[in-house]
Amino acid sequence: MDHRSTLSVLRSQLGEQAFVTSEFRDNFRIEVPAERVLDALLALKDQAGFDMLAELTAVDYLHYPNARDRYGVVYCLLNTTTGERVFVKTFVNDPDPCLPSVFPLWKGADWLEREVYDMFGIVFEGHPDLRRILLPEGFRSYPLRKDYPLRGRLERHNFPVIPRAES
Repeated sequence: MDHRSTLSVLRSQLGEQAFVTSEFRDNFRIEVPAERVLDALLALKDQAGFDMLAELTAVDYLHYPNARDRYGVVYCLLNTTTGERVFVKTFVNDPDPCLPSVFPLWKGADWLEREVYDMFGIVFEGHPDLRRILLPEGFRSYPLRKDYPLRGRLERHNFPVIPRAES
């Protein structure tokens, strides 16, 4: 698929040096610094036609060779008219990994951002209801971080018991 029009939109909005592109196994990827990610996503939505946030996830790069940042956050965008997909990646670090919420751009980001927050502890500023979605409210850790122990931290002893409905 030809991504020239997408690249020209990004170049006009962000400048030539504001992002890096790559392609791997038919995945067109754009890497943007965290302070410019909202500008890039807004340009891709409003001017390049990427009207759907198909996926939002994160990767913990702890102990990866040559990794300069701890967390990568990946946005998978889809242009439903042309079928073009693009993956936008940005990076954040501890102690307070934080990015702007894309909920105002795509309402589907609501639960996706909550899931990344719940599993990795990455905060999305401006999210209307950023709270745990998979784990109990009292859970204090982030299980998809690489430094989380495989057997947990014995949190399960204080989970509320949910009785099974009788048939």
